Amino acid sequence: MISFFKKKYIIPVVASAFLFVGASFKNDFFEIAKQIEIFTTLFKELNTNYVDETNPGDLMDKAIKGMLANLDPYTVYFNEQDVMQFKINNTGEYTGIGALITRKENKLIIREVYKNFPADKAGFKAGDEIIQIGDVLLADFKEDASQLMRGTKNTKIDVKFLRQNKTNTAQIVLDEVEIKSVPFFAKIDEKTGYIVLARFNNKAALETKAALEELKKQGAERIVLDLRGNSGGLLHEAVNICNLFVPKNEVIVTTKSKIEKHNNTYKTAFEPVDTQIPLVILINGKSASASEIVSGALQDLDRAVIVGSRSFGKGLVQKPVDLTYNTQLKVTISRYYTPSGRCIQALDYTHKDKNGQAKRTEEKNFNAFKTRKGRIVYDGGGILPDIALEESSTSAIANALLKNDGIFNYVTRYYFKNPNPGDQIPNFTAADYQDFKQFLKTEKFSFDTETELALKNTLAMAKKESIDATISNEYQQLLTALQKSEETLLDKNQEEIKKLILEEIIKRYQYQEGLYQYYLKNNSEIKKSVSILNNTTDYKSILKI
Repeated sequence: MISFFKKKYIIPVVASAFLFVGASFKNDFFEIAKQIEIFTTLFKELNTNYVDETNPGDLMDKAIKGMLANLDPYTVYFNEQDVMQFKINNTGEYTGIGALITRKENKLIIREVYKNFPADKAGFKAGDEIIQIGDVLLADFKEDASQLMRGTKNTKIDVKFLRQNKTNTAQIVLDEVEIKSVPFFAKIDEKTGYIVLARFNNKAALETKAALEELKKQGAERIVLDLRGNSGGLLHEAVNICNLFVPKNEVIVTTKSKIEKHNNTYKTAFEPVDTQIPLVILINGKSASASEIVSGALQDLDRAVIVGSRSFGKGLVQKPVDLTYNTQLKVTISRYYTPSGRCIQALDYTHKDKNGQAKRTEEKNFNAFKTRKGRIVYDGGGILPDIALEESSTSAIANALLKNDGIFNYVTRYYFKNPNPGDQIPNFTAADYQDFKQFLKTEKFSFDTETELALKNTLAMAKKESIDATISNEYQQLLTALQKSEETLLDKNQEEIKKLILEEIIKRYQYQEGLYQYYLKNNSEIKKSVSILNNTTDYKSILKI
């Protein structure tokens, strides 16, 4: 009787559920079709009737970006050139100049030169400002200028650039460039190996495995894996890197979506390299996405001690979708969850403040989870290290100096004023720091802190409303007070800022390899990691093993 009752009444309920889903889908489909028809009609009439000539491609590009801007920053549209760059980022291989470049106003700025690649061989240095490529003046070229420096191997490109306000010319011969996932590994001491994992392209796990096995051959009995500054990449590579340290068939990450096919559980698929070797993972506020999968999973499985500062907090998963005419949409399809069940997404893009900014999950709203051994961990705001280090965090004033190129521009001047020290690490003194502060004043460096921007916006609005004269004295007093506050912060955070300046100086003289060599002996986070690994009792106590 009970069985019959269940069959009689549950089947219609299930059927009605399917009808509901079907009806919902039809309603969504109708609404989508309706909006597409409206937009198509509007776009056609606008381009046909507008008083001036329009650029349909430019209008559409802006329309697409405006639509996506209302979602999260990871859902983006790629034109043909963007698709090519996206593929390069994932493979780590391309034909080009071998340098990190950014566009600023009408110039391409060389941010970093990679050793022994075309830009290095042509004599380029960080801080050089490219103003002309071939016959193209960048001031007149509004497209992606970096595409002008791509081509087949051995292509010769004539370049005109500014260095310390002097015009120079050079010729770059393009060559194959491979961006390594593991740009450096070495032994810190007789028993401790150090691996830098800088990005998660499709060779990340392979390169990490090779580094791990080589260090073990050299006698390493414990490992420091450095994920600081690693913003992520391919999810399956994160799973495979975890697989180096945990057994086959271990759940590393799950993804959950409103679409069933995007709900997946990712497990380790291979035999590991070493499930017992003591492991410390270094993270900071710029460790994101795949870096958080690795650190979060190995923390949940009590396989590694996490050291540093709270990670970025990106728990969203994207998928590239090919569109027509070689364009592409990278769309957020799901959230990922670590083995304990936590999602560490920090920003809520579905609930924004009055300024349109995503709200950060407050610590009081974090949920507690347990690792395999019963340790308490939390969701909601990135991976919190087992050992949090104050020096691993970046102060607001230091962030402003990095973001607005205060340190970068000063070191550019410093490099050309000082002779090459050879293999010696430059000594950045207290007198040098005073010179740095004077440089900021001379260049009228703008920190653009939230307070400073708010003050500037207030004056701009006052000018617009023609009341700036009445508040000019008060404005100047506030600005002076703010500048004094910023100078106080420069003094208060002197050691942190000096460290950042010195690291940039080392890169100029000795490339990335020199910076990593410097880290081995001088970096406080690495020293702390080694001390944890040296104390077996403390290491096991942290992990409850």
